[in-house]
This record gives sequence, C-alpha cells and structure tokens, in this order.
Amino acid sequence: MWQNMWIIYALLAAFFAALTSIFAKVGITGVNADLATAIRTAVVLVLAWVFVFVAGSQSEIAEISKKSWIFLILSGVATGFSWLFFYRALQLGEASKVVPIDKFSVVITMILAFIFLQEAVSLKVIIGGVLITAGTLILAF
Repeated sequence: MWQNMWIIYALLAAFFAALTSIFAKVGITGVNADLATAIRTAVVLVLAWVFVFVAGSQSEIAEISKKSWIFLILSGVATGFSWLFFYRALQLGEASKVVPIDKFSVVITMILAFIFLQEAVSLKVIIGGVLITAGTLILAF
C-alpha cells in the first residue's frame, strides 16, 4: 500500500491543480496577472513553510547539498516563469483552452526525462504522449 502512495499524492496534486485554475480564473478578473501571481506565490510560500515546521523538517536545511540547492533554485525560477505565463494566458484566454496547453508540460517533461534523466522509453509511454498531444491540439484549437 505505502509503496503506491505516490499515486494518491499525484491524484491530489491533479485535483488541487484543477481547483487552482478555476479559482485563479475567477480571482484574476480585473487584477494584473503579475500581481495575482505574486499574491498566489506568497500564499504558497507561507503554506509550504507551515508544512515544513509542522513536519519538523526545518533542521534538515543544513544537510542540503550544493547541487540540490542549485537545482531547487532553478526549479523555483522555472516555476515562477510558469506561473507568470500561466496567469497571463488565463487572464487572456478561456480556462478550458489554457489549461490543456499548460498541461502539455506532461509531454515536454516526458521528452526531457528521456533525454536528461535517461528514463526508459516504452511503446506505452510514446502512445500516451501522442494521445496527450492529440488531446491538447483538439481542446486548444
């Protein structure tokens, strides 16, 4: 059971990502997209630190390697750009069209994982990527 907990967390992430898009589309009305992103980011920052302190893992900060720091910072920069562009797109377009394009990141992630992480390429993964791409194109255009 516990070895498959990642599936539960992934489903919860998908559910909350869906709520994020709906709440953002409603909340961004009449608000500058960059300001909306900054507000969202501040809330995420506070919530993340609450989780760290509730779990008691703040003492682990000193143990983080230089490589991990670099890649966590790069991940944060990428997240920031992703959110800024997502909010701008959401402000200008329909959520039902913006979100599928945003979720095309799944296919991009798969390709990057094959190239940089040497993850296995299988027929099942290729078919899934092709179907996601087709679905994105159908929903977005």
